[in-house]
Amino acid sequence: MSTEAQTKEGVLKAYARTPDHVVFRTFVAETVVLNLNSGKYHGVNPTGGRMLEVLNEVGSVEKAAEILAEEYGQPLEQIQDDLCRFCADLEQRELIILADAPRD
Repeated sequence: MSTEAQTKEGVLKAYARTPDHVVFRTFVAETVVLNLNSGKYHGVNPTGGRMLEVLNEVGSVEKAAEILAEEYGQPLEQIQDDLCRFCADLEQRELIILADAPRD
């Protein structure tokens, strides 16, 4: 299995949560995400905002991909790819935490 596939599989099996130092609010044209530790604002488009909302609601990245694929009427594999890249970017910016198990 390629490194990219391992990463995708690992992210899909993970549970995402927003850390306590991150807040976000959705507006019509974008979702604004604020890292209170760094003071940096990040803007994401409506699709990214919906991804973040669903991740927060269900936790499981794999389940979130299924929900989003149905909502957007897109192939599951495409949504999985997009969501995994999105999660990796958010994690790198310390806007989400990916864990092996759901938060209690």
